[in-house]
Amino acid sequence: MGNGTATADLDVALEKHRTELTGYCYRMLGSSFEAEDAVQDTLVRAWRSYDRFEGRSSLRSWLYRIATNVCLDMLSAGNKRARPVDLTDSTPLAQAALMPRPDNTWLEPMPDARVLPTVDDPAEAAVAKESVRLAFMAALQQLPPKQRAVLILREVLAWRASEVAELLGTTVASVNSALQRARATLAERAEEGAAGAVSDPLDEEQQKLLERYVKAFEGYDMAALTALLHEDAVMTMPPFDLWLRGTADITGFMTTLGASCAGSRLLPVRANGLPGFAHYKPDPETGGFTAWAVQVLETSGGRITGFHCFLDTQRWFPLFGLPLQLEAQADEVEQGG
Repeated sequence: MGNGTATADLDVALEKHRTELTGYCYRMLGSSFEAEDAVQDTLVRAWRSYDRFEGRSSLRSWLYRIATNVCLDMLSAGNKRARPVDLTDSTPLAQAALMPRPDNTWLEPMPDARVLPTVDDPAEAAVAKESVRLAFMAALQQLPPKQRAVLILREVLAWRASEVAELLGTTVASVNSALQRARATLAERAEEGAAGAVSDPLDEEQQKLLERYVKAFEGYDMAALTALLHEDAVMTMPPFDLWLRGTADITGFMTTLGASCAGSRLLPVRANGLPGFAHYKPDPETGGFTAWAVQVLETSGGRITGFHCFLDTQRWFPLFGLPLQLEAQADEVEQGG
């Protein structure tokens, strides 16, 4: 077999693992862009040292070992990504001020398609989705990096303790102890406030809730929106550290500081195993719409409990494969609106 063919075959073999490795690095790092960089770095390292890979383990576990080392190196700077709710108390609307914090502060959203490989087993698919939820991701970021790796490999990816010990160059006893400590930390955080569950695929009730939400938001109908929001619903807007709790403050914000969002358009997206929307607000100059936020929604018991708006459109819209502008719709032009 010619060298060119061997090279092409190796490319294909490595590329097969890209989505699951991106999911792993994303859970480790809490950043969409850093995860993609880490995977690229992993594949380049694997490619360069492939002649030293003697097939003592599977290609997959070898790639995970490289990816783990890449992530642990990236985490040695000690930066922990978080949600606004992890950093400050909620602000009453009367004191709402929009203070941005640097990009590397925030837990970042991620399109499902980039981190959730297609699997046939519904239980496996549900675990994968669960484990990229914003709330679970934020809890992971609280764990020391090695515990984080152990928890993801054991609980999310269902590796055996002996496989994880070999990957980390440690003992089964120390893997088990790290897993116990990680579980204890997550259990504590879960009691502090669990985010709503989402069944997959969305059941009929959730589908209806989302349809009503789109209608209420696009119509900027605050009474209809209040009816859909849980009374303790939370709204966040990274890169701003401000977050709001409760329907009165959320709708109050939308009609004051957020008033220019009236008449917006929402397009459905899937992010972090949750339903979401690309939010475009009216652009008075073109008569069309301009990218404003990627919204990720948490729902529970037929209500919206979390309403998370990621505002850095220049980063998020291309990541989700979305245009930054929408043209006015034909029916509106005909109505002269």
